[in-house]
Amino acid sequence: MILRSLTRYRDAGLLILRIFIGIMFLYHGAPKLIGGPEKWEKLGMAMNYVGIPFMPVFWGFMAAFSEFFGGIFIILGLFFRPACILLLITMAVASIMHIGKGDGLKIASHAIEDGIVFLSLILIGPGKYSMDRE
Repeated sequence: MILRSLTRYRDAGLLILRIFIGIMFLYHGAPKLIGGPEKWEKLGMAMNYVGIPFMPVFWGFMAAFSEFFGGIFIILGLFFRPACILLLITMAVASIMHIGKGDGLKIASHAIEDGIVFLSLILIGPGKYSMDRE
């Protein structure tokens, strides 16, 4: 079957996925990161939904840092699995926050879907075209 021959492009497919998901996280993370302590505090308030009401500025900074630098590391395939783990945690907190706020699955679905992607990438790895070179 013709579609089976596409298996040889698996690493190229992973590279395409890494580049575009990384760009999107750079796009979402940059304004959060440069937003400063006020933005970080607002972001960090999401931790209340997982029972961590203290240090919202720190947690917000960590979320912004994870999205921005995680995007860079995903694109490069450098520190790939640690970056995916941080992004998975960030997406889990975002999902729990949206559901906890009563936003419903329609709003939470984006973070849930990204979390599934990062969980899968943790298991798959960065592929041949990466700086980690597994």
